[in-house]
Formats: sequence, structure tokens, C-alpha cells
Amino acid sequence: MPIKVAIVDDDDGIRASIATLIRRAPALRLVGDYEDAETALKEIPLRPPDVVLMDINLPGINGVECVRQLKSNLPAVQFMMLTVYEDNDSLFNSLKAGASGYLLKRTASARLLEAIRDVHGGGSPMTPQLARRVVQYFSKPAKGASPIAQLTPGERDFLDQLAKGYAYKEIADRMTISIDTVRSYVRTVYEKLHVHSRTEAVVKYLQG
Repeated sequence: MPIKVAIVDDDDGIRASIATLIRRAPALRLVGDYEDAETALKEIPLRPPDVVLMDINLPGINGVECVRQLKSNLPAVQFMMLTVYEDNDSLFNSLKAGASGYLLKRTASARLLEAIRDVHGGGSPMTPQLARRVVQYFSKPAKGASPIAQLTPGERDFLDQLAKGYAYKEIADRMTISIDTVRSYVRTVYEKLHVHSRTEAVVKYLQG
């Protein structure tokens, strides 16, 4: 079965170019191309494609909102943003709305066709640079989150023993771990809490 593709882009030239590319591609079938979100919201549910290529900067309703509305009604459809925008807000807002891929309009034709097959198969195609931003975003602790939330259960247990006044050797015995493991906890806990002494660590732990 060919992969059914729809395009939403207000640029007539770009839309026509992508449409031609898809029509010529084996195993792909163009089922619709739309110049604005309003038309797409009306027409796409009538003939749901497998993959939608969505521009962000559309007249009226923008592409991110269009994805959000369509995805809630058509959860099986995969959306891939095809845009000129490289900023973090556009990227993350698109992913939060339900897009599974994010490529720039200057992407080579062969790569675009590969990305359509990729997103249909369950992948999340995007440039390495954009993928790196996603990784960096999720590797940062949430703003306002307590550093205590980053601690493992073992590190919390260690801090709890520390707050009760036990020496490192006593903590090792009480937790049935080696003294080397206790020293490892000291290093990781100090680093995660950004402290440099036992007293600082205990105060920060008790403050939560």
C-alpha cells in the first residue's frame, strides 16, 4: 500500500514542487494539498492521509495550531513540520502539538522522501542540530525544580543518614554498602546539590 501524503503550505511554488516530488516517488501517493489551515482542517478528516507535511507560517490559523486540532481528531496521522523556522519555540511548540518530525524547507528532495517514509514507520526525522536541541532540552532540570528531585533513592537514603548525624562508616554499615560507595554518594550528592560540605548538604536536603 502506498503511503498517503497531504501538504499544507501557503506558498504555491513550494507546494507545487513538493506535490510533484511526491507524485513521482514510488510507494507514495498525494491525496491532498492545501494552501491554508482552515481548508486543511475541513478537508483532511474527510480523506485522512498517513503523513501530513505542515508549514508553520500560514495565513489565519498557523501550522502548529492546525496540527494540534487535527492530531486530537486523527491520532493515527503523522505530522511532519516543513518550515523555514529553526528557533526553539517553533520546534518545541510543534512537537508538543503532536508533530513527529521537523525539517527545514531547504532539505534535499531525497532526504525529504526518506523522512516521509521514516515518520510513517514510527520515526521522528529532524536534522542532527535540531535533534541535539531536543536532547539538551530534556537533559536540563526543570526550571524551579528542587535539586533534591534529581537524587536517586540511594542518594536520598544516604542524605537522610547524614542528616541524622551518622559518620560515613556508620552510614556504610546501616545501608549495608561499602565505604567506597559512601564516598561515591558524597561526590554525586555534593555535585547535584551544588554544595561543598556536609553541613551545606544536610541544610539543603532538609529545606527540600
